[in-house]
Amino acid sequence: MCRDLAEIGRYVQLDNWQFRIVKQGVPGSFTFLLPASREVPRRLKHPRRRTIGVRVPDHAVVRALLSELGEPILSSTLIPPGATEPLNDPAAIRAQFEHALELIIDSGACHLEPTTVVDLATDPPRVARRGRGDPARLGLASATA
Repeated sequence: MCRDLAEIGRYVQLDNWQFRIVKQGVPGSFTFLLPASREVPRRLKHPRRRTIGVRVPDHAVVRALLSELGEPILSSTLIPPGATEPLNDPAAIRAQFEHALELIIDSGACHLEPTTVVDLATDPPRVARRGRGDPARLGLASATA
């Protein structure tokens, strides 16, 4: 997760057409798959495609954290071992993981619907997964998987 479009540009390679699409979707509920720049450690890139997923969230607490840190945050969905659904309730997360975490920031329950993933490493671009973000906002209504 990045603070803004400028920070995204540091970690991915963006052509003009990709830039125009990303600019329309940030901040928002979109994750963009793009070719990673040399700034990104190899272990964080997709092994065969050399891509990464980037997004600029529109959540006020996450934006404040990104601003305070001054650098991107690596994130993932919290699906505990043996579970099939992600944990999104702060009380449940605290009960299960408080002993293993130094800090828990409770900003309320998370959305259960994931972000929309847009693969911009392919031309034409395609919507790899539909989620909260509306692909029509990006001009990609017909570019589904």
